[in-house]
Amino acid sequence: MLTRIGAIALLGLLLGQALPAHAHAAQGGAPDIYVDGKKLALAADPIVVGGATLVPMRAIFEAQHTEVTWSNAAQTVSAIKDGLLFTYRMGDTTAYLNGKAIPLPQPGAVVNGTAMLPLRFIGETLGNVVQWHAYANDITISTVREFRTSVTYGVNLRAAPDAASDTPIRGMLAKGEKIQVLREIDAKWLEVRTQDDRIGFVSAKPQYTDYESPTLAKLQGDELISFGMQYIGTPYEFGAALGQTDTFDCSSFVHHVFEEVLSVDLPRVSYNQAKEGRAVGLDELRVGDLLFFGARGLEIGHVGIYAGDNRILHTFSKVKGVHFDDFDEKWKKRFVTARRLI
Repeated sequence: MLTRIGAIALLGLLLGQALPAHAHAAQGGAPDIYVDGKKLALAADPIVVGGATLVPMRAIFEAQHTEVTWSNAAQTVSAIKDGLLFTYRMGDTTAYLNGKAIPLPQPGAVVNGTAMLPLRFIGETLGNVVQWHAYANDITISTVREFRTSVTYGVNLRAAPDAASDTPIRGMLAKGEKIQVLREIDAKWLEVRTQDDRIGFVSAKPQYTDYESPTLAKLQGDELISFGMQYIGTPYEFGAALGQTDTFDCSSFVHHVFEEVLSVDLPRVSYNQAKEGRAVGLDELRVGDLLFFGARGLEIGHVGIYAGDNRILHTFSKVKGVHFDDFDEKWKKRFVTARRLI
């Protein structure tokens, strides 16, 4: 089997000319391709030729909900979607959409037995939105328009999932604007499509949109615990001041973790924190939920973060400082309520 370099050389022969100096395998390796948020499995790696990314034909058509027919004898492809008929013969510089000639930015070809076509050309010809992300060298295709998520606080649409000042901003999304979430990048970022067909990244923090999903909640819960763990052993001080991390009490610790990870500005004391979010039962607990307990003669005088596996991340002891505890019978006897903020 030919190596990727060999495949590129073969592609040059199939096109009937030597490849120009800028024809290459995708920088840093073949780009990942996501269609409506799902990573596309390909029979062969994409190849970049003349600035166009060529991808296996059948996979890209079928991922875009298109019926495709290939004639090996004639080296032609026909694809039908929503009343559109796309036809093309490998090696030609022109394709046809409902009989109308459309020039290709780069001819398609058969490489190692796999028919390859320009990705962006195919996606946009079929009416979809295609976006290459320079930061990760990956490609997004959006085929469906379903704007179910609302912006609840003005947020920047960025070219990369990064809040750094040098990250390009593609625009500001206003409160009330509808967007389509394409992909959950991590606990902090969502890839989205706007109603004017821009694709970019917005903060996944709950203050910015009303988007919710179990997978995002898990990512954010895990991020809360991971962030909080860096303070294991930090001394306990009742009434510890906010804005510093040398000491914590139970509620200042929870306040700090939620503010830093998710920009959630909780009240200072546990009694008032217990009024935030919504109540959940013990049989519903998930990582990141807040657990409230009676303490010091108060109905609610202590708070911790549920860490999964029947554990609590909290602080109350001058001996242990911030630490994990088992959510055992000792704690369940003092348990009052659990609240969910994410």
